[in-house]
Amino acid sequence: MAQDMASDLADQTNLDLIEALETLGEEEGYFELLGKRHAALFSDEGPVLLVTFETLASIRTRPGHRPLGHQIAKAKGWSSLCLIALDETWYRDSAVYRFFDRQVDDAFFEDFDRVVFWGAGMGGYAAAAFAVTAPGATVILAAPQATLDPRVTGWDDRFRHKRRLSFTDRYGYAPEMIEGAGPVHVIYDPRHHPDAMHASLFTRGFVTMLPCPWIGADPAGALEEMALLAPILTAACEGSFTPALFWQAYRTRRQHAPYLRRLGEVLDAQGRLWLNALLHRAAARTLKSRRVRRRAEALEAELKATGRALPETV
Repeated sequence: MAQDMASDLADQTNLDLIEALETLGEEEGYFELLGKRHAALFSDEGPVLLVTFETLASIRTRPGHRPLGHQIAKAKGWSSLCLIALDETWYRDSAVYRFFDRQVDDAFFEDFDRVVFWGAGMGGYAAAAFAVTAPGATVILAAPQATLDPRVTGWDDRFRHKRRLSFTDRYGYAPEMIEGAGPVHVIYDPRHHPDAMHASLFTRGFVTMLPCPWIGADPAGALEEMALLAPILTAACEGSFTPALFWQAYRTRRQHAPYLRRLGEVLDAQGRLWLNALLHRAAARTLKSRRVRRRAEALEAELKATGRALPETV
């Protein structure tokens, strides 16, 4: 069965991974091919269900070659459902639609005390689009696309090669599909204009925007690097996730080198020498990095050359 999905790519690495996931599904629930570009991996463990939308490539990079959702849920004794895309499909496939239709017909999601949908980017689009099948589910999205329909988002040139995909048939426009969901949270970088414009299309009374300036175009990756993504999804599955909890956890960005580097680059471009020196002094104390310390010293020297200096007590 796995060979059918990987045959188009003739990739032994893909085949081996798909076969491993198929074996995992047989042991814990099921693994089902959905056409030639998608699959579903279900692990039946407990009354909480974490639904994630991931790619085969991202699963391959994870410890043990297991989906993120499976890793988080397994550690807590929860169930997980991972929709796997072989490549950049945006999950626009009639086989995927039929899969979710069947879950609705079987009242599958009603068997769980709590359901959480998660996805980022392309997966964020899908998590929102298919959340309509699980009314009341908590939905957490990172930099989701609303649609790639050029009539709506023609300003986004990043995915021009995918505009032949249909976003006007079933489960098409993601912001409409979150109607009926429980709390929806959208994490994005408001300084990254395409992501910010997509995020704005999700604005609803029950949607909480979580703008994270300078987190970058891959907020999910940044949150995982900060060791925050798993705790966020765990809290959502426990029913304790709130914006206040997110912002408290997100203070960790002050110790995250890529975030500090991006912020420093912005301050450089804006010519804000004093603030940049202040940022790098604080970063040098936190990160214990020789590179950052040298940069902090250079900025303070440059500041002194202008007749100014940072306060000694800062």
